[in-house]
Amino acid sequence: MSGDGGTSSDIPGPTAEGDGAAAIAAAGGLHDYQLTLHAEYGPVVRFPLPGVDMAVSVADPVLLEATAKINKRPERLFEFLAPLQETGNLQTMPADEHGPWRRLMLSVLAGRPSHEAHFAEFTALASELADRWAESPGPVTLQKDLSELSLRMICRYSLGSGLEPAESGRVVSSFETVLTEYMTPGGGDEGRARADEALAYLRATVDQVLAAHQGVPGEADRSDLIAALAAAGESPARIRDSVLMTMLAAHHTTGVAISWTLYLLARHPDAADRVAAELDRVLGDRAVPEYADLKRLTYLDMVLRETMRLYPPGPYGAREATEDLTIGDYSVPAGTTIFYPFWAVHMNPDYWPDPERFDPERFTPEASAGRPRLAYIPFGLGPRSCEGAALAMVEAELVLAVLLKRFRFELAPGQAVTPIERFVLWAAEDISMNLTRR
Repeated sequence: MSGDGGTSSDIPGPTAEGDGAAAIAAAGGLHDYQLTLHAEYGPVVRFPLPGVDMAVSVADPVLLEATAKINKRPERLFEFLAPLQETGNLQTMPADEHGPWRRLMLSVLAGRPSHEAHFAEFTALASELADRWAESPGPVTLQKDLSELSLRMICRYSLGSGLEPAESGRVVSSFETVLTEYMTPGGGDEGRARADEALAYLRATVDQVLAAHQGVPGEADRSDLIAALAAAGESPARIRDSVLMTMLAAHHTTGVAISWTLYLLARHPDAADRVAAELDRVLGDRAVPEYADLKRLTYLDMVLRETMRLYPPGPYGAREATEDLTIGDYSVPAGTTIFYPFWAVHMNPDYWPDPERFDPERFTPEASAGRPRLAYIPFGLGPRSCEGAALAMVEAELVLAVLLKRFRFELAPGQAVTPIERFVLWAAEDISMNLTRR
């Protein structure tokens, strides 16, 4: 860093040329660009970012503490989500409105009653995928199949209490259509018309589930997202928005995290053997875990966490400073876009020695106690962090337990596995695996 008491304009970084899009594309995406920037300029970098002109990126967990309480996202960066919502963008709602909404969402998404209530359904869906893979004559494609599984799981979670089984397939396909057009547009008028029709169907489906809750006496079931939102007096439009945003956030992310975990275990057979031995010890002859078993799968949990350090499903986040901040040696004025490069934080060698090495032992209680709390932030940080983090961990550990109890995974030969950005940290050509029954 240069000097003491510098302003944001003194923060080192590349020369501003345009909006930064060309430099980001040349680096292979924003996440790779961040790694390059911080390797060259240090833990605090100023750089041009499309949509916000200039941003300040912070890759040091101690310096991140100065930003941890910010409860505002840059509106322009999240405009792409606005067409999916009727009641204002939930990702950028004002702090005074966001706080009560977040507490309500956490009361369901982060609660054990919610996880236990849906555990059997999640187990059945994971077992169905395992059955299908067992009959597959050739390699399976991890991210395609596991992303579909994660979407089916969140559909059952969000809509299951009022959704007929025959409708679940259409819900999944409709949500895929919406994601394809709104997240990666390019289908022209015909594609947008299909997406609008699919979005209308999804909203109508949520309304059907909501209608099933009307007039039901008593306290809201804290395992039921729609019931809790309705009991809190949220409007039908806000309930629709909340459910659809939950499905959006959960779609891909959990499936991608599971995929990268299986990929790393295939590359590290000693770790895979240790996971298998733990599953055999905890589950015995049972093919699937019970909810209480997850706490005993400590090494599997460490493997998943190390995977999300190396391949965070969402590789970055952003906030807008609502007051003047001091970040390290620099004064950063209110209104500045603060960029969170999760991947660069996770690869910071000051806190993660030999950061590119896969080492689940980094997450033993002893090792974890010795590092700053924001050194590991796969679900973001502060009051805008992911409300579904606890649910995502339950889902991922359950699916991994079902699959690794049943199969050994080996990478299909002749493939190059390259991480790219596609809303989440994706593998460019998916990940093909050969399976062997255990």
